[in-house]
Amino acid sequence: MIIGDRLRQLREQKKFSQGDIEKRTGLLRCYISRVENGHTVPAVETLEKSARALEVPIYQLFYEGEEPPKPPSLPKRDSADDIAWGSKGKEARVLAKFCRLFSHMDEDDLGMVLFMAQKMARRKAWNTGSH
Repeated sequence: MIIGDRLRQLREQKKFSQGDIEKRTGLLRCYISRVENGHTVPAVETLEKSARALEVPIYQLFYEGEEPPKPPSLPKRDSADDIAWGSKGKEARVLAKFCRLFSHMDEDDLGMVLFMAQKMARRKAWNTGSH
């Protein structure tokens, strides 16, 4: 669909002139003409102004039905829980083992392990240039 043709169609259905749209949007009549004739592609903000001026929801600028179009049926995507490290397989077993071992450590030892892990992560980031 060419947006200019659709804008003209809606304007004519409402029995508005280009001058009426100019008054309602603040856009120059010559600009409205250029859009309707396909010489200019309007920005989203211009489409919003046009939809308000034509008294239609913006989706109707792209779709001719009375009701909003039904959303497409997209394949199911993994949720954040599904793709998080340690959520399944070997990673989940390693994470469970860490949790079990950490639960038996006292607070000072746990603090030392976390401190060492941070130092090792910083060293790796520095060596790989991702700091």
